[in-house]
Amino acid sequence: MIELAERLLAEHRTIAVVGLSTNPEKAAHSVPAAMQAAGFRVLGVHPSADTLLGEPAYRKLAEIPEPIDIVNVFRPAAEAPEIARQAVAVGAKALWLQQDIVSPEARRIAEEGGLDYVEDQCMAVVRALSGARKN
Repeated sequence: MIELAERLLAEHRTIAVVGLSTNPEKAAHSVPAAMQAAGFRVLGVHPSADTLLGEPAYRKLAEIPEPIDIVNVFRPAAEAPEIARQAVAVGAKALWLQQDIVSPEARRIAEEGGLDYVEDQCMAVVRALSGARKN
């Protein structure tokens, strides 16, 4: 799975983060911030924030007005299948569940929808180890 994760970061630029936190002390904020600092376009999906990491925030994936390469998930595993359905519906290219998030149902939905799938991997760690940068 690590080879796939590295390839996704090498090939794609736009990441929609479902569950991007407003709290800079949480991994759900610091990981997306690190990806943004490495030159990736990071768009946050959050139920109440207006802006995240200096970009407009969206209530759901379907509201994002541009193509999404990777949907990165910082939500409990129980929510992952619905997020997978939304990722397929918006035409994302990949679904990535952060470290400690595993969902066989989300995997099935994503793969049946033609998305690449990564789970239980920290995007920032994979990026740091692979050296992927977009700037």
